[in-house]
Amino acid sequence: MTFEVAYVLLLLVAALVLFARDVLPLDVTSLILLLLLVLPPKILTPAEALAGFGSETIITLVSLFVLTAGITRTGVVERLGLRIASVARNRPVAMTRLLLITCTSVSGFISNTVTTAAMLPLAIGSSRRARVPLSQVLMPLAFASILSGGVTIISTSTNLVVSGELPRYGLEPIGFFEMAPIGVVVTVLGMIYLLFLAPRLIPERHGAPDPGGAAAELAADARRAMRRLFHWRGPLAEPVEAAPPPAAPATNGNGVIERYGLRTYLTEVVLSPGSPMAGTSLGESRLGEAIDLMVVGVRRSGKKVVAPRPSFVLHEGDVLLVEGRAEDVLAVKDSAGIEIKPEFELSDPDLQSEDVRMVEAMVLPRSELIGGTLQDVQFRERTGVTVLGLHVALASRARKPLSHQRLEAGDMLLLQGRRQDIDRLDGDDLMLLQDKSGHHPRSPKATIATCVFVGAIVLATTRVLPLSVSLMLGIPILILTRCLTTEEAYESVDWRLMVLIGSMMAFGAAMSKTGAADWLAELLVRHVAPMGSYAVLIGFFAVTVILTQPMSNQAAALVLLPVAIHTAQNLGIEPRPLVMAVTFAASCSFLTPLEPSCVLVYGPGGYRFFDFVRVGGLLTVIVFVVSVLMIPMYWPIVPVASP
Repeated sequence: MTFEVAYVLLLLVAALVLFARDVLPLDVTSLILLLLLVLPPKILTPAEALAGFGSETIITLVSLFVLTAGITRTGVVERLGLRIASVARNRPVAMTRLLLITCTSVSGFISNTVTTAAMLPLAIGSSRRARVPLSQVLMPLAFASILSGGVTIISTSTNLVVSGELPRYGLEPIGFFEMAPIGVVVTVLGMIYLLFLAPRLIPERHGAPDPGGAAAELAADARRAMRRLFHWRGPLAEPVEAAPPPAAPATNGNGVIERYGLRTYLTEVVLSPGSPMAGTSLGESRLGEAIDLMVVGVRRSGKKVVAPRPSFVLHEGDVLLVEGRAEDVLAVKDSAGIEIKPEFELSDPDLQSEDVRMVEAMVLPRSELIGGTLQDVQFRERTGVTVLGLHVALASRARKPLSHQRLEAGDMLLLQGRRQDIDRLDGDDLMLLQDKSGHHPRSPKATIATCVFVGAIVLATTRVLPLSVSLMLGIPILILTRCLTTEEAYESVDWRLMVLIGSMMAFGAAMSKTGAADWLAELLVRHVAPMGSYAVLIGFFAVTVILTQPMSNQAAALVLLPVAIHTAQNLGIEPRPLVMAVTFAASCSFLTPLEPSCVLVYGPGGYRFFDFVRVGGLLTVIVFVVSVLMIPMYWPIVPVASP
């Protein structure tokens, strides 16, 4: 063993320890490893170390992040969820199953974390209506989004990373649907397990884990991992930070439900002309089923109905006083036939401007707004900003329409306006808090965003253009059509993940250049090859599954990919079967809650660490058995053909 080989292997061990213990952010750890590969002579030159950051893989991933943002910002995924909720609204168990199937279907083309975040509120609502514990719904939802990672090349960033590295070793990149035969079988069998068997294995978790115990510490680690692995700013980022759900819905004293530590807002919605809800009873409307808004009052022709019954029949023009989370209030824009009343009174250009933002703001103790109503202080006329919702701070205050509610210190306002107008509000009267713009999709642009996304995929699959070029082509189209702003395009990219991938590409290059990959391959061949090439494939799958639990999926794949290829070369067999074993195994992250999709459901579901081991263990076995049986069928383990 040479010094260079020993040095790289020592760095590999250090990387595994740092990744597993979460001592530093993953991107920081990977940058330190990159520097340590450049500093000694004969390891990597600066050009070799930095080559990964300018690779086609990085360009493809950046483009995919932006196109995915176009889909989410225009509400395509949310619309799909609302449609499912409408179809199965009277069958909550069926609705939950439809959500899981939809989640895994969408996740075949969009990031699994984005899909989970978009479907999470509907899953919570359906489990509530079905009187099913959240723990039995949310974990299957997260697992369903991960399952379809082998359906297309863009299902996960791991597939793209592996595909982008293959030309370096003289191998063809992975085709767009090359993995689909196995990926579809894995998805179908896994979904059968999640729909019918997994709920029986998941314990009922109604309360939060012991805040002083190991589970709470793991939750904190998981939240940190979420921030580092996937810097997502889209729907439902808050539940990751929120307290776990209480045993029963808690109230703040005046009947306002504080769901999972998230505040609710009062707002007014109006049934627009031709609304499909007109003529239906309140109980039959989609407000409670799809958007999870509670109607607390109705005003019709100047007459007010307080606490209307479910049998109350709605008419066109009715003004409903509703309450719900900020996300649910903003989701009204995706529902046909209803409009947020303040928005309904504004002109379309006011709403479609790319500079319009939605933020939360708190009324400060010395504010001049205290004691007056929004109508009294002429809030819209003075500020140019519209109040979409109001959260009252005191439990004793009655719920009134926005224009008649007197403001007090601590009240929260959900605001909509142009960026410059909102920025001027941050002062003595109001303190600006969280930007909610990501929860307010540009629905009229949904068709354009969908066509751009589908068009890019078609151009890539038909090989009219390379995948990187077809995806990159969609970015200027989304910006020119105002589906996304330039700022939103930059914000949508997980730059930390790009740093991680670029650095780990350098690590893979170092393992090949120094001979460390050859050394590990020879070690593996010496001890495992006597049992046959098939045993080597099984060994690589098992080792990758183990490594991908504490490490990121991409890092695990990039570490083992050169070892797998050099092992195949030493055995004189085609390397593609081993490459596919590493690729499929790298996305098999079901044993711990550190996968970003699992982090999103960890708190709301009240899970403990071994809940994932119990349920994810059998799912891992299913993926393992299907993969190791089918990989040799589609990529035979045969000797390398003579040139």
